[in-house]
Amino acid sequence: MTARCLAVIPARGGSKGVPGKNIRLLAGKPLIAWTIEAAKRSKYITTTIVSTDDEEISTVAIEYGAEVPFIRPAHLAEDDTPGVAPILHALEQCPDYDYVVVLQPTSPLRTAEDIDGTIEKMFKNDGDFCVSVAEAAQSPYWMYTLNKDDVMQPLIDSPLVVRRQELPKAYILNGAVYVAKVEELKKTESFITSETVAYEMPEERSFDIDVEKDFFVCENIMQPLVE
Repeated sequence: MTARCLAVIPARGGSKGVPGKNIRLLAGKPLIAWTIEAAKRSKYITTTIVSTDDEEISTVAIEYGAEVPFIRPAHLAEDDTPGVAPILHALEQCPDYDYVVVLQPTSPLRTAEDIDGTIEKMFKNDGDFCVSVAEAAQSPYWMYTLNKDDVMQPLIDSPLVVRRQELPKAYILNGAVYVAKVEELKKTESFITSETVAYEMPEERSFDIDVEKDFFVCENIMQPLVE
């Protein structure tokens, strides 16, 4: 692959679930460092940048080898900012790349091999978009909604399947890797289209840190790996 590939790690300063989580220590390193290091081990990524509105995150990112070519404007770091908006802003600030890889710092168990596997899957399928997924722990075919009288309604209108082995496999976005052709992403403003290809990651590397409990669980998973 001779094309230029930009990795963008979005890391705003205002986290509500876990304050300061992007630079909080996890198994001896700031959370964001695990993602920066995985990106830098990728065979395909040309440049790794961090998009942040926070000076402290910027300092840590540079310390671990990422570039911070700009400080993200405050209006792109709000709670309700669409996830793709900071990515499109980063592409405006860093032009002349053919592909963009988005790596959220809240997926510290994702490896360079997962990053490269997602990129390679997109190329193998001759696609414009590829995202990482994991098999869903709970099948939506056994899920229900409740109406106003608390009567159960199947979430998916299909014949009832009793045996788990007979259920179709279902997958969820695990948030670890998003890959796109830059020009196509500018058109769709979304990584999820009718043509998006999936790269399956194992459940044990699909951990996403969102709340305090997630940090505790992930610490216990990772600590033995670094000792």
